[in-house]
Amino acid sequence: MKPFKVNEVNIYIKRVLTTDMLLSNIQVEGEISNFKHHYSGHMYFSLKDDKSRIKCVMFKSDNEKLLMNLEEGMKVVATGYISVFERDGDYQLYIRNIEEKGIGDLYKAYELLKNKLQNEGLFDEIHKKKIPLMPEKIGIVTSSTGAAIRDIISIIKRRYPPCKILIYPSLVQGQDAPGEIIKGLRFLDNLEDIDLIITGRGGGSIEELFAFNDEELARCIFNLRTPVISAVGHETDFTIADFVADLRAPTPSAAAELAVPDISYLYDDLNNKYNSLTNYIINRLRGIKADLNIYKRGLNYNNPIQGLREKNQEVDIFYRKLTGIINQRLNKEYRHFAVLENKLNMLNPIISLERGYGVLLNGDGKAIRTIDDLSIDEEINILLKDGVVKTLVLHIEKGGVLGGD
Repeated sequence: MKPFKVNEVNIYIKRVLTTDMLLSNIQVEGEISNFKHHYSGHMYFSLKDDKSRIKCVMFKSDNEKLLMNLEEGMKVVATGYISVFERDGDYQLYIRNIEEKGIGDLYKAYELLKNKLQNEGLFDEIHKKKIPLMPEKIGIVTSSTGAAIRDIISIIKRRYPPCKILIYPSLVQGQDAPGEIIKGLRFLDNLEDIDLIITGRGGGSIEELFAFNDEELARCIFNLRTPVISAVGHETDFTIADFVADLRAPTPSAAAELAVPDISYLYDDLNNKYNSLTNYIINRLRGIKADLNIYKRGLNYNNPIQGLREKNQEVDIFYRKLTGIINQRLNKEYRHFAVLENKLNMLNPIISLERGYGVLLNGDGKAIRTIDDLSIDEEINILLKDGVVKTLVLHIEKGGVLGGD
C-alpha cells in the first residue's frame, strides 16, 4: 500500500468515529475544567474525572439553548458525538446538550480548603509582608524546563540587571509536587541573602494546578519569613497559594515585573528627583538671599553707627540753630546796649564838662542840684573838665538868671 497523507488519516479516523453507533450519540459524565467562552460564542473546555480527561467543544448554536451558565468545576452530563478536528488530529466531544450534576470533587475540595484557611485568617492583609523595592537576590521555585522560568529570568534581567537569581527546580504538578515545592521554599527561606521568593507555573486545567491548592503548602508559605509572590496559571486562574502569598501575580511574567523595578524608570525617576532637588536648592538659596538682603537692610537701618551719624547731624543742626539764636540774641542785646550807652552818654556829666559846663559838689562830694542845698559861707567845689575849683558861697538868689553884666 502507498503511504497515506496525514490529512487522509485524520479524515479516515473521523469517518470511523462518526459511523460508530455508540460514539455518534454518547453521554459523558465529568467535571468541567479549563473552561473558555470564546468571543465567537463557542465554548471550549475539558471533561475530566480522577483518571482522564477529554476535550470538548459546544458551538454557539447549541449553547445558546442552555438554561444555565457553565462554570469551572461543575459536574455535568454532556450529550453529543465523538469526532476528529482534522487540522490538529485531536479527537473531541462535540456537545449538543448538557445537564448539571453538581460541583466536581476537586472544585469542592478547593472551596472547602479556601473557606477553612480564610476563616483562620491566613489570607488577611495584616499578615502580608512587604515586597522589597529593589531586591538584590530572588529565589525561584518552579519547573526548570517550563516556559515560566524562561519568562521570569528574561524579564528580570531586562528590567533590573543587577538582581541575582537562584533557581530551585521542582515538580509543579502531580502528587509529589506540593512536597517538593515546600522543600524548595524552606531551603530558600533559610538563606540569608534571599530577599524575595517567586513560586508558580504556567496555566493549565484545575487538576494541573491543584498542587498549589495543598493545605501544607499554604501553611508553609504563610510561615515563611521571606516575602513570597505566587504566580500560578493564567490571569483567571486562582489557587490557594495565590490567596496566602504576600502578593499574587496573574502570570509568571507578571510576577517578574512585580518583583523588580524597571531600571530605565529608576534612571528617569532619579534624574527627575535630582532636577527637582536642584531646583529646590536654587529656589531655597534665592529665598535665603532675599531674606538676607532684608535682614541687611534692617541691620543698616538699626545700625548704631548709622544712628550716631544721624544724631551727629541732628547735633550739628541744633548747634547751628542755637548759634543763630544766640547770635540773634547777642545782636539784639548789642543794639539795646548801644541805646543804653547813648542814654548814659547823654546823662554822663563828663560829657557836659567837655562842653564847658561844671558840676557843683558839697563838702561830702555830693552833687548840688538846687540852691536849697546851699548855704551862705558854705565852701563848695566846682568840678570842671580839667580840675576842681574851691569857692565860697557869698550870696544866694532864687529864681535869678545869669545876666550879661
